[in-house]
Amino acid sequence: MENKNYTIKDIARMAGVSAGTVDRVLHNRGDVSRASRDKVQKVLDEIDYHPNMFAIGLAAKKRYHIVCIIPYYIEHDYWHSVAAGIDRAAQELRPFNVGVDYLFYSHADKASYETACAQLQSVVADGVLIAPNFQDDTLKLTSYLEDKKIPYAFIDFNMEQTHALCYIGQDSKVSGYIAAKILMRNYQAGEGQELVLFLSNNKNSPAEVQMQRRLEGFMQYLAAEHKNLTIHDVVLHKEDTAANEEVLDAFFSGHPKATLGVVFNSRVYQVADYLQKKNLKLDALVGYDLLQKNVEHLKNGEVNYLIGQRPGLQGYCGIKALCNHVVFKKPVTAVKYMPIDILMKENIDFYFEFE
Repeated sequence: MENKNYTIKDIARMAGVSAGTVDRVLHNRGDVSRASRDKVQKVLDEIDYHPNMFAIGLAAKKRYHIVCIIPYYIEHDYWHSVAAGIDRAAQELRPFNVGVDYLFYSHADKASYETACAQLQSVVADGVLIAPNFQDDTLKLTSYLEDKKIPYAFIDFNMEQTHALCYIGQDSKVSGYIAAKILMRNYQAGEGQELVLFLSNNKNSPAEVQMQRRLEGFMQYLAAEHKNLTIHDVVLHKEDTAANEEVLDAFFSGHPKATLGVVFNSRVYQVADYLQKKNLKLDALVGYDLLQKNVEHLKNGEVNYLIGQRPGLQGYCGIKALCNHVVFKKPVTAVKYMPIDILMKENIDFYFEFE
């Protein structure tokens, strides 16, 4: 049908219903029979109707409050990028009376995460964006939100057993599989190379679900393609550089053939710092996320590949999805996977997350 601006009266005339009925359908206010709703929807589909969202925002009396539960961040780290995407979406949605606030927690700190989840229950929220950490606490939180009929969305990784409005992030298992595939391009059969997995805390920790899923995909590839490979686990501290140096000194002195390495979180710079300091180089080292320190090591050659997951876009799309559902009554795709970006020193300078 010819594209034009249709008024509510036009739509009512075409559907054979009252203007009030059309208004209730457009704003999802109920009190409309199924037959009348179907008539209106048929016309809306035929004319490819798109409401003037800016006008709706100016006319709306209700103010909407979105709460984001994410880890504390510092400048240039992964969660700083997530917050930048959230803030960008918040700025775009301000004309529609949407406000966005944060509740922060310390990653892998159960008490901190519990506190943030408890604080949510004392605020009024129309939607919640969650970067989930501990599974049991997250399930308690989502049960509360579902009881209060507050929609929520996940970013970073998904908890499929919940009823989230949507998940926005990578397929963690697939990203781990790809990490193994690109790393093992540097494997030389017959050279006796060994593989080292640089892990954070214990790989079975309930705070490391993201790492566990990446590790699962990584090991799936190895099980299919490299059954007899010697694999070592090295557990690194999040912040204790001196302790990490002792751990790595002891490991590499006893395992000279461990020349392939992977880090399943944002801290591949910890290993790269050590290699640079000791004037060592692995045949290949793979890590995650485009932190400034990681990128510097990628350019210098200590890191061979970085897997990016567009954290800023995750935050941005998470807020937009909640507002599409809560404010604009638009359908939301249940799963929006982020691209699995593979960056090398040859292409890192051309990479950007937003246009």
